[in-house]
Amino acid sequence: MLKFREKLIAKAKNNWDVGSVTVAFLGDSVTQSCFELYKHHDGSIDAYYDAESAYHHYLKRALAMLYPSVPVNIINAGIGGDVAPHGLERLERDVIARRPDLAVVCYGLNDAWGGLDGLAAYEEALGSILDRLAGEGIETLFMTPNMMCTEVSCHLEDEAILEMARGAVELQNSGVMDRYMESARAVCARRGVPVCDCYAQWKQLQAAGVNTTELLSNKLNHPTREMNWLFAVSLLRSILSGE
Repeated sequence: MLKFREKLIAKAKNNWDVGSVTVAFLGDSVTQSCFELYKHHDGSIDAYYDAESAYHHYLKRALAMLYPSVPVNIINAGIGGDVAPHGLERLERDVIARRPDLAVVCYGLNDAWGGLDGLAAYEEALGSILDRLAGEGIETLFMTPNMMCTEVSCHLEDEAILEMARGAVELQNSGVMDRYMESARAVCARRGVPVCDCYAQWKQLQAAGVNTTELLSNKLNHPTREMNWLFAVSLLRSILSGE
């Protein structure tokens, strides 16, 4: 994170001679800015989108407050339902071709639906993403996602969404999601890629007696607008510390 922080500082001191500052965010529906779910008349399920409440928008606002003379360009490369192997397939088009100063990668929520049998594919794809970015000289930060729901919320009524909730509860409470995050941390550690560990913060909230399911806008896996601030503040700390 040191190069990105130094560019922010340099740009603030000399806007004329230092190039633009760009951050790319590669991930799934949380990155795309999805929140609540709703059902169409044809029975298909979709999400409400709110780009101004996404964590990267909050991060941009925070950076604008701290470095008011530095315009920060945000590339939202999030796609709902995405998994690390597909992120690898589109990495060149959606991130590398844009030449960002920093890439923030966040995968695991959808990958975990593959169960423990899918763990190896997740590790391989995530490692390849990080290797490709390193090979292109793009500074990278991995951000762990939020927890899934730990209980089936009483707010849910639609049977299709209830079924999704039951599956998410099993993945979270059985430790599958924990295993994916442990693997992600290990993949990053082997490559020296820093981790902004938001998942660990959600686990701390759970340990402190917080009902983390109520912190999910869709009561499944999308954090509320307020909890997107947790991601933004955590990322800001990582950037400012240079770690």
